Amino acid sequence: MMPEIEDQVEDAVVRLPGMRVAYDGAAFDESALAATWTDQLQGWLNQAVAAGIAEPNAMVLATADAEGRPSSRTVLCKGLDDRGVVFYTNYTSSKSHDLTATRYASVTFPWYALHRQVHVRGEVEKVGVKETAEYWAQRPRGSQLGAWASPQSRVVDGRRALDNALHGIERRFADVEQIPAPPHWGGWRIRPDLVEFWQGREDRMHDRLRYVRNDDGWNIERVAP
Repeated sequence: MMPEIEDQVEDAVVRLPGMRVAYDGAAFDESALAATWTDQLQGWLNQAVAAGIAEPNAMVLATADAEGRPSSRTVLCKGLDDRGVVFYTNYTSSKSHDLTATRYASVTFPWYALHRQVHVRGEVEKVGVKETAEYWAQRPRGSQLGAWASPQSRVVDGRRALDNALHGIERRFADVEQIPAPPHWGGWRIRPDLVEFWQGREDRMHDRLRYVRNDDGWNIERVAP
């Protein structure tokens, strides 16, 4: 590492305790909430898009394996309705193994530039074959080929192994106009029992409003920051 870069790294480490951003968002109270968590999330998502947030549908997915060991990674939300939020992946991946074992997960939309985040957690289920096929048909051809080629989460013998796998898939489907979805690939839906909307405020006195599922529908709760 070059000396000037080393100096910058050391300076950044020293300054970590003092790194702060002033959150000066407008008040977010119960009267501002939409009638449903779906409408509220869609509204904030629309505002994130309008604000030019990079990958506004990106969400951090947290899972745990059968022994309770947690993992997190970023995925893209590709479905949102009153049933839950949807993302797609390889069913042989580490995340899918976790979801199969525990049937529970959470996701967080981190819109840092807006001083906002939304947390969704609940039970999971696989998306139906028809719905998966409809989404698959919208994916770019390159993404479809990659889904066939990648043995997601498995150890591979270098980048060349991945490139060779992709080239093999390209040859396999060279004369196929409509590539089918792999049998080991599809969607997961998180059916929420809790959806929390977080708005940054001054002095770390943030607004946190939750939709919480109960036997009769949904309750609204405020929790302390």
